[in-house]
Amino acid sequence: LIRRQRQMCIRDRSWYVPPFLYCIRGVFMNIQIFGSKKNNDSKKAERWFKERRIKYQYIDLYEKGLSLGEYRSVKAAVGFEALVNTQCGAYEDLGLQYVPPQGVDARIADCPAVFNAPIVRNGKQATVGYCPDVWQTWE
Repeated sequence: LIRRQRQMCIRDRSWYVPPFLYCIRGVFMNIQIFGSKKNNDSKKAERWFKERRIKYQYIDLYEKGLSLGEYRSVKAAVGFEALVNTQCGAYEDLGLQYVPPQGVDARIADCPAVFNAPIVRNGKQATVGYCPDVWQTWE
């Protein structure tokens, strides 16, 4: 159990915020950014959260990738068409254009090159690409 301490959150004067969560408007946020170091939108997303001093966890898609559970959670939030780049060479190399979207799940999680980046998650909410107007509304 987390021991309550009488520390104030700077934003809204709510009580104790655990170090792994961030308090904004009285709600806890746990942000994950899946991206690549070469992608400019991933860098912009990272910079956006840094400028607002919102704590986040950065995960390199090419080093760690998405787990199958993370992939399904993001796909449920944003949809298959927004998450996966069906025009890239890696998608065609895997032969996924001939497989229905239901059968793609197990094969696609291992290939990070087919995902559009950055993928930004906050619990069950997610976005693909640089979407600061959506991130501003997250609670």
